[in-house]
Amino acid sequence: MGPDPRVPHRPPPATGRLTKRSEFLAARRGEKRRGPYFLLEVLDRGAADQAPRIGFTVTKRQGNAVERNRMRRRLKEAVRVAAGFDMKPGHDYVVVARRDALHAPFEALARALAQRIRQPDRARHRR
Repeated sequence: MGPDPRVPHRPPPATGRLTKRSEFLAARRGEKRRGPYFLLEVLDRGAADQAPRIGFTVTKRQGNAVERNRMRRRLKEAVRVAAGFDMKPGHDYVVVARRDALHAPFEALARALAQRIRQPDRARHRR
């Protein structure tokens, strides 16, 4: 069986990976967008001609190795299927997982991640 002809196919966008500690630390200087299952750190590198890059962080406080890896895999898949299309070129994104990401419904996790990547946290600006 091949792909469903009724569903339009969009190839996933090309994204890079954050691999060095210095890249993760640089993203901490950027904008922080809080979500229910994660914290998203966004840094504009000022290189609009380069692909966006993403990294994932799950601290030991969030659980044992099995749980941390499961959270990381769920977040990676959420970016792949829903949120990757909204990333801006020349930006770095770091997703810092919270414990709730482990048991959250996948659709809610993907929706929250896509929403946070699309728009910044506006709640801080309200009074």
